[in-house]
Amino acid sequence: MRRIQLAAAALALAASISPAWAQLSGDVVKIGVATDLSSLYADINGPGAVLATQMAIEDFGGTVLGKKIEMVSADIQNKADVAATTARRWYDTEKVDVILGSGASSSSIATAGVAGEKKKVYLATDPASSDLTGKLCNPYTIHWVYDTAALANGTGSAVVKAGGKSWFFLTADYAFGYALERDVSTVVKAAGGNVLGGVKHPINTNDFSSFLLQAQASKAQVIGLANAGGDTISSIKQAAEFGIVKGGQKLAGLLVFVSDVHSLGLERAQGLSLTEAFYWDLNDKTRAFSRRFAARNNGKIPTSVQAGFYSAALAYLNAVKATGTDDADKVVASLKSTKWDDPVFGPSYVRADGRKMHSMYLFEVKKPSESKGPYDYYKLVATIPGEQAFRPMEQGECPLVKKS
Repeated sequence: MRRIQLAAAALALAASISPAWAQLSGDVVKIGVATDLSSLYADINGPGAVLATQMAIEDFGGTVLGKKIEMVSADIQNKADVAATTARRWYDTEKVDVILGSGASSSSIATAGVAGEKKKVYLATDPASSDLTGKLCNPYTIHWVYDTAALANGTGSAVVKAGGKSWFFLTADYAFGYALERDVSTVVKAAGGNVLGGVKHPINTNDFSSFLLQAQASKAQVIGLANAGGDTISSIKQAAEFGIVKGGQKLAGLLVFVSDVHSLGLERAQGLSLTEAFYWDLNDKTRAFSRRFAARNNGKIPTSVQAGFYSAALAYLNAVKATGTDDADKVVASLKSTKWDDPVFGPSYVRADGRKMHSMYLFEVKKPSESKGPYDYYKLVATIPGEQAFRPMEQGECPLVKKS
């Protein structure tokens, strides 16, 4: 009888201690997925981002510290004002603990600004602008998958080394395009190349004819496509109609996703160099995740961004579990002090400026005759360690680094 009483007392004590240690606001952990569900980048993130996050929650077990994990999602349409309004509502009213995504760099920069102001966690899984860990960095934003500096150090560097010395840019007319053109231009010039000029085009435009004619007239060896998604697909298709590649100029797709190659087809995309953080057929772990994802996504394999939503959600939940709280400062501190083997990106860690570090990969798109089946699109050219792929922290002008 005495033993039973002692055991009951111990259980009661544990129950009284546990809530004090496990401090969760609102008695739930809530993840917000901000993505493009209906526009230019919906194939890159979109419904697949929602699915990937849901898979992470399921794989984690659906609860953390004994409390339910909830997910909300919204279509931010790649618009900065929509993203900022959504972030404020989620953080203030709906008590969202972490936001993943936000689509384009402009809308993601807006979300990062709100996260910094509200002191809430933001995991930037899909934007490209390296300014997020540079002059615009804040203590609550972590840039997760890739950035314009890594794309420049991968694709830009490889094209110059292959003989593409003179460049002309077709650039999406917003923050992402500006950052990508800037970072690639820096790499091109450092490698002894030169930039002959460039032209900016509206996001989500249908007609690239005037822009491509300017690029063709420049006689640059390389036309750098500083755009993404539907804009990249349209510019490559229309460049073929103008006979630009047949005329001797090379297209450099500076941000190309596997969904873009799928839309273009290997006949058009073959030979393209591209830099990615993830490819479904890299190793056993990427293949296992991708097959599970495809089985729930109408056979479509995940893009690197969709894999990033899965990775970021899992890492966040593990940090909450490790710290016993969803307090933003403690969770971010945990993420920045931990090294882990990411299930899709491999060995990873987060720098003081908020840049998640992992290897990047330089690929070349296969010829149709080289492909052995659906989505067998890439051949690996080089693995680029994170320390070589991403910009050195001291060069980013991040205020967090200057103060350290």
